[in-house]
Amino acid sequence: MTEKREFSSSFSLTDEIAAIVRDRILKGEYEIGEKIKENQIATELRVSRTPIREAFKLLENEGLIDYIPNRGCFAKGFTKQDVDDIYAVRAALEMLAVERAVERVTDAEVAALEEEWELMEFYVRKKDSQKVLELNTAFHDIIYASTRSRFMAQVLRSYKGYIDKTRKSVFYDEAYLEAILNEHGEILDAIKRKDKEKAIGAVYRHLEKSQDRAETMWNLK
Repeated sequence: MTEKREFSSSFSLTDEIAAIVRDRILKGEYEIGEKIKENQIATELRVSRTPIREAFKLLENEGLIDYIPNRGCFAKGFTKQDVDDIYAVRAALEMLAVERAVERVTDAEVAALEEEWELMEFYVRKKDSQKVLELNTAFHDIIYASTRSRFMAQVLRSYKGYIDKTRKSVFYDEAYLEAILNEHGEILDAIKRKDKEKAIGAVYRHLEKSQDRAETMWNLK
């Protein structure tokens, strides 16, 4: 059955198609190693193959698909080693960031963190996974900014793409939203108390649980 889809004017057709296929990979609708067929997507979305091929190139650059000459494109997803590596680097960066943040955060930034957490709580109750994901990102961005380290913030943001690829798959499962909210509440409480050790511990536990959720979503257990 073909899908009638209206493409927005704010994105190019290539970006729209890449977003659709990306979401399917992150949701596990394509299994690792499964061929993603151009003609099937062209028929379903009622588009030509040219923007589909361009979208595949974007996803290949993101590491989400493999292109094999004369065979086509295949969903890549993540291996357990990929997830282990991503979270090992993320833990080192985020624990250092929150340590610096506790030392340097302003009252205004604490208030901003509280506001993001309260909004997160509101959207968790509504089970709006997309909004919770956006607020989660904003929450961490405030922590990065409060390090007062331009270099550290730049490194964390450059790494954000890898984090988002594993994180999005987790936020699609509403069962995890309450736990994610509580973990951020612990981080917020530690920062408010200027308790460096507690903040580092809260971030470590949050990332440990995040990795566990990502591995579950990617069937890597």
